[in-house]
Amino acid sequence: MVGVTEGDSMAAQSQARESIESVVRHLVRQRGIDPQQDATGLDKLISEAIAEYEGQSIAGRADPIESIEPLKLELRDAVGGYGPLQSLLDDPTIEEIWIDEPAKVFVSRAGTSELTTIVLRDSQVRDLIEKMLRSSGRRLDLSHPFVDAALVGGERLHVVIPDITRQHWAVNIRKYVLKARTLDELVAAAMIPPHAVAFLEASMRVGLNILVSGATQAGKTTLLRALLGAVPATERIVSAEEVFELNLEHRDVVAMQTRPPNIEGRGEVTLRRLVREALRMRPERIVIGEVRAAEAFDMLVALNAGIPGACTIHANTAREAVMKLCTLPLLAGENVTSQFVVPTVASSIDLVVHVERDHTGTRKVTEIAGVTGRIEADRVEVSSIFSTRHRAAHPLGGAAGVPLHGELVRSSGEIPQAERFARAGIDLQRIVEG
Repeated sequence: MVGVTEGDSMAAQSQARESIESVVRHLVRQRGIDPQQDATGLDKLISEAIAEYEGQSIAGRADPIESIEPLKLELRDAVGGYGPLQSLLDDPTIEEIWIDEPAKVFVSRAGTSELTTIVLRDSQVRDLIEKMLRSSGRRLDLSHPFVDAALVGGERLHVVIPDITRQHWAVNIRKYVLKARTLDELVAAAMIPPHAVAFLEASMRVGLNILVSGATQAGKTTLLRALLGAVPATERIVSAEEVFELNLEHRDVVAMQTRPPNIEGRGEVTLRRLVREALRMRPERIVIGEVRAAEAFDMLVALNAGIPGACTIHANTAREAVMKLCTLPLLAGENVTSQFVVPTVASSIDLVVHVERDHTGTRKVTEIAGVTGRIEADRVEVSSIFSTRHRAAHPLGGAAGVPLHGELVRSSGEIPQAERFARAGIDLQRIVEG
């Protein structure tokens, strides 16, 4: 009998919550507020709806509410947030959220995946994704079964729908747990030592072209954003991204993102187009969020024209990043050859900053390499300026599941464009030796 009573009580509370949520949503539409942007306004509407319901409860026309504060939190998440997923988005220890199917919601915490207790319905997944995409202007349908978008909080959303997937919508939400916006904050987070930061700051000031490399979730975007924080305030930055992620706070900055085609298949704006348009916007720094295809060719053309720039690229090492950059431009067309690309990379890229993440979730800069400008056997020469010296207890560093316990130290590699530092009055020797 007790079980029946508890079940009836739970059902009554659920019905009360649904009734109040319906009123809140009606008030949101009636008052014309944006529940995701106006948290104060939403709280007022929630309190108003709850007060109205309690009046009905006192009059005996509705069941009483057992606990007000948990109900308010649920309503905030449901109307102003992303429902059952909101608590995961609010959890600072969670790095990524993904949904394989409605009953399988996973998170990554400290580099380890966990299956959550959250169970959704197909309709809930669709409603949540629709809500997430509403502010981005992007869409999902049979003709566009993939989507990349940025959420209001800056998280990156990726969705794939059937019949590309077998049955269920596949959803990934990548958070930016490391919120550092400056190189000094990265030092505080133990991602990079002070002497390496001093070198990178000087390199940004004198206008070296920098490639940030690493694997997925290694912290490339965070590091690139911090590097760009060292660009002098007097310089104009123009950035091109697939989805807004950098969110630069520079005084003079124009940020652009790609646009998918509309229902008629028109209006698409590619990353290649953005890079070309950026050249017409008086850039003193040109930034590409990530190069992964033919836009690498347009970036090289821009850098070769004397415009300093930076970008990220997926790679396992600094040397592999340079090799990849020598390959990607070939996708731009048959008339683009290695005879053009390899020497252009050698003369256009100055530094590669490589960042890694181990299985514990620790992110560290493990190498800063210089591109000397020389070519040997059709390969661009790369020299290590700073490299990781591992402790004896962990000789493999971050490989094979071993944490990244090494120390970033000065190597014997040649520093490119040394004359630029000299012209700027920078004592390069003092900086790199710490």
